[in-house]
Amino acid sequence: MNADELLKRYAEGERDFEAIDLQGGDLRQATLMCVRLNGANLSEANLSGTNLSSAKLAEAKLCNADLSQATFLSTDLSGANLSGANLGGANLSGANLSGADLSWANLIGCTLRSADLEGANLEGAHLQYARLIDANLTDANLDGANLHWAQLEGATLDRVTMPDAISPS
Repeated sequence: MNADELLKRYAEGERDFEAIDLQGGDLRQATLMCVRLNGANLSEANLSGTNLSSAKLAEAKLCNADLSQATFLSTDLSGANLSGANLGGANLSGANLSGADLSWANLIGCTLRSADLEGANLEGAHLQYARLIDANLTDANLDGANLHWAQLEGATLDRVTMPDAISPS
C-alpha cells in the first residue's frame, strides 16, 4: 500500500492499518486521528504537520521520519522506534512514549506536557526549549541529551540516567 491508498481508505472510514510498510511515504498535513498503525514501518516518511491525535502507533518504526509540527495528543507510541526522527515543534501532550527509542531525535520546541516517557531512550536527543511539564521520565535514559532551556516543572525524574546530559538553564 502507498500513502495515497492509505489516505483514500482512511477517508472512506477505514482505521486499521497495522503493520503496513509506508517507508519514505508522504503523509504531510494529513488528518489521521484514531488511526491504528501499530507495528507499521514509517521510517523516513514525511508526516510533518500531520494530526495523529489518539492514534495507535505502538512498536511502529519511525526512524529518521519528519514529524515536525505534527500533533500526537494522547497518541500511543509505546515501544516505537523514533531514533533520529525530527519532532521539532510537535505536540505530544498526553502521549504514551513508554519504552520508546528517541535516541538522537530532534525534539526542539516540542510540547510533551503530561507525556509518559517511562523507560524511554532519549540518548543524545535534542530537547532544547522542550516543554516536559508534568511528564513522567522515570527510568528514562537522557545520557548526552541536550536539555538547555527545557521546562521540567512537575516532571517525574526518578532513576533517570543522565551522566553527560546538558542540564536545563
